[in-house]
Amino acid sequence: MRHFTEYPPLTLYVHFPWCVKKCPYCDFNSHTVRDNQIPERQYLEAVVADLEQHAPDIWGRPVESIFFGGGTPSLMSSEGLDFLLGKIRAIVKLEPAAEITLEANPGTFEQDRFRAYRQSGINRLSIGIQSFNNKHLESLGRIHGRREAIAACQTAIAAGFENFNIDLMHGLPGQSVDDAMDDLNTAISLSSNHLSYYQLTLEPNTLFAAQPPTLPDEETLWQIQEQGKTLLASAGFEQYEVSAYAKKKQRCHHNLNYWLFGDYLGVGAGAHSKLSFPADNSIIRHSKHKHPTHYMDSAQSSDRIQNQQRVDPKDARLEFMMNALRLNQGFAIDEFTGRTGEPMHVLKTALADAEQAGLINRDISRVSPTPLGLQYLDTLLERFMPDSQTQATEKTARNSVIPISVARND
Repeated sequence: MRHFTEYPPLTLYVHFPWCVKKCPYCDFNSHTVRDNQIPERQYLEAVVADLEQHAPDIWGRPVESIFFGGGTPSLMSSEGLDFLLGKIRAIVKLEPAAEITLEANPGTFEQDRFRAYRQSGINRLSIGIQSFNNKHLESLGRIHGRREAIAACQTAIAAGFENFNIDLMHGLPGQSVDDAMDDLNTAISLSSNHLSYYQLTLEPNTLFAAQPPTLPDEETLWQIQEQGKTLLASAGFEQYEVSAYAKKKQRCHHNLNYWLFGDYLGVGAGAHSKLSFPADNSIIRHSKHKHPTHYMDSAQSSDRIQNQQRVDPKDARLEFMMNALRLNQGFAIDEFTGRTGEPMHVLKTALADAEQAGLINRDISRVSPTPLGLQYLDTLLERFMPDSQTQATEKTARNSVIPISVARND
C-alpha cells in the first residue's frame, strides 16, 4: 500500500510551442510560425493564468529548477521572458540557486537578446545543434548550418553563459563514424560543459516515419556509440545517463528530477505534470490542450486540462524503474521509497532475477545497472513489467526514459 512520508523534489516546465520550421524527425508539440506572427503576450498571460490556478497544488513547496522548452523558446522576446520570470517568482517558491534553462536553436541567437535573457535570470542554455555537418543538417531539415551552430555557442559564452548544453544527434542519414567523431570534436572544442548525445530515432507521426531515410547499419551505429563514449571520456565528460554527458558537477538537475521520478508541474500548450499528494497518498498526472489557440482560449479555467488521471502504484513502480535504471549510478533505495510511497520489497522478485542475470548491482542502500544492464537496457526493464502489460506499453518500456518530449512536457 502506498504511503508518502514527504514530498518529492519539485521542478517547473514551461512550454513555448512555436518554431520557425517543423523538423521531419520531431514529434514534440511544436507549430510553425505563420507570417512571422506569434501572439506572445496573449500566450504568456495564458501561461501565467495556468500557473496561478496550480498554486494551491504546490503551495509552500520549493521549486528547484525551471526549464523553458519547445518549440523554440528563444523566439520569445527578452521583454516577454522578463515578464514571465517575474510572474513565476511571484507565484512559486523558487529556490535562490535554482537551475533555469532555456532551449535555443542556432539562427534564433542575438547577442543582445541573450545578454538580456541572462540578466533576467536564465543561467543555463540548451542549444539544439544536432550536427555541425552541413550535409547532415540539410537532411535533418534544420534551418542553420555549421557556421551558425558554432556562432551560437560563441554568442552564448559572450553573453555570459558559463553553463550550456549542446544537443547532438548521431546515426544520421549517410553519417559515417568519422563524421560523428568530427561532430563530437567540434562540440568539445566549443567549451560546453554538457552534451546530450543521442541516436536519431524515427518517431511515429513524423515526416521521417512516413518517408524513412536510409540510416547507418547496426555495425556503424555501434562503432559511433562506442568511439563517441571513449572520445567524450577523454575530454572529461562523464556519462551519467544513457544519452547525457557532463563535466564535473554540471549534470542537468532538471532532467535528473525526471529520471528519479520527482514531481514536475508543466504549464503551457501540451505540457504534462506529475504531482504527489501525501495527504491522500496519491500521484496525479495531467496534460494541457496541445494546440496553442485552444490552450489560450481555455487558460482561465479548469478546461485547460485535457487529461487527468491517478497513477496506479504498479504503474508508478514501472515508470520509476524505466527511468532510474538509465542512470549509470542508478538510484538510492530511499529515493524509490520516497518517490513511489512503497517499500523496495514490492520488487524483490524482479530485482533478484535482474541481479542473478548480471544486469544490476545492489546493496542495502542502492541499485545500479551493470555495464551489461546498460547495454541491454530493454532486457533489464522487461523484468519489471507486469505480465498483463500490453504490447504498446512494452514499446514504451523499450524506449524507456520519460522522453525529452515529456521531460520537456510536450
